[in-house]
Amino acid sequence: MAKTKLIEKIGYGFGDMSSSTFWKVFSYYLPIFYSNIFGLSLIDAGVLVLVTRIWDAVSDPMMGIIADRTNTKWGKYRPYLLWVAPLFSICGILLFTTPDWSYGAKLIWAYVTYIMMMTVYTGINVPYGAMLGVMTDDTNEKTVFSSFRMFFAYGGSFIALFLWEPLTNMFGGYKTPEGWFWGMVVIASACFVMFILCFLLTKEHLKTVSTVSVGNDFKSLLSNKPWWLLIGAALCSNLFNTVRGATVAYFFLDIIGSDVSLSLFGIMFLFYSGLFLGVGEVSNMAGVALCVPIANKLGKKTTFILVNAALVVLSISFFFVPCTPSGFWTMLILQIVISIFTGIMSPLIWSMYADVSDYAELKFKTASTGLIFSSASMAQKFGGAIGGAAVLWLLSGFGYITDSAQLDAGATQPESALLVLRWLMSFIPAAVAALAIVVVWFYPLTTKRIHEISGELKKVRAIE
Repeated sequence: MAKTKLIEKIGYGFGDMSSSTFWKVFSYYLPIFYSNIFGLSLIDAGVLVLVTRIWDAVSDPMMGIIADRTNTKWGKYRPYLLWVAPLFSICGILLFTTPDWSYGAKLIWAYVTYIMMMTVYTGINVPYGAMLGVMTDDTNEKTVFSSFRMFFAYGGSFIALFLWEPLTNMFGGYKTPEGWFWGMVVIASACFVMFILCFLLTKEHLKTVSTVSVGNDFKSLLSNKPWWLLIGAALCSNLFNTVRGATVAYFFLDIIGSDVSLSLFGIMFLFYSGLFLGVGEVSNMAGVALCVPIANKLGKKTTFILVNAALVVLSISFFFVPCTPSGFWTMLILQIVISIFTGIMSPLIWSMYADVSDYAELKFKTASTGLIFSSASMAQKFGGAIGGAAVLWLLSGFGYITDSAQLDAGATQPESALLVLRWLMSFIPAAVAALAIVVVWFYPLTTKRIHEISGELKKVRAIE
């Protein structure tokens, strides 16, 4: 088929700009929201973050199966962008609403709203991800689409993270429920518009048909070795990002402090968590831009391994940086370089899922694109769940204090809690990146094999 239009790539990017904007705020700020704003204990918040993903484990493949068997004038997957976008925004607002209720009632509210949000996220994000498998049949074009997706995603995440604390302060304060609620109203409204733009500007070019039963789809999936390995690798990647990201707000609050300023060319600026995370998102965008030329030259598997090797070294280095003015600059530089490498990873993984989908279609004679991409969403959520819960439980286990009254009265965080915060920014993500290398080492879809699969599929597919 002819190369797709630039406007379609831009439109596809708007989808993950919306999705990722929500996801990054959830991943990086929801733990501290639940513990320090909403008022849950660290243990209850950790259980909440983890337990809600049990439903996700069921809802993601269910949504993939439903999307694979959807047929409309707009295609299989694209109509869900239009149908689910309003619910997506509403549920995000409810998630950051703090009712003035008893502790038990608030805990129930937290479970209900979190499960609703993740269900709606599945309903829109699984079909959105699966669209990549039917927008082009060219493996290099898939990497380009993935790069546009990630570039826009990190752009949206940068804006949301950089502005999150100023937004909450504008609407009542970073430490108040009102500030968090109205800040999310602004973010949710923007996300709704972006998903509608994604729907309007994209098109499904490949017509795939699922010709086997749901049971056989699952059987084929469980027999798909590249899928299993890629799930493991993607889980590690999401775990790496979530552990670091969810720790940042605590790290700045208790180790760096809230009134730290840095000077650049004589201009003073505040060194705070939103700036640190926002700089990371911009750096991710640079990594996305590098993904296509590097992956085309080295191959996707080799690129994955080398990137994670770099992440191991850089993460370990972070532990030894002192909390001094020069140390803060070093932290910022390490954040930039680490984020460039994680930026390379994101489109790479989504492109590899598209390759696994092609492999499954050729080997098992069924188009289960939605089911395969639903597993990508599932890995993302499990990585976020395990990472977020681990941060909260480790802080609890090492004596972290969340009671603002105690801290206002002069209590300080114990040395054990401060130490584990430094581990969560260094040794723990380094270990996760090392595990990702081991997993992907056995991934069998080399560049040569992917081109063979693509050539054979062109003979049997219907293409617009």
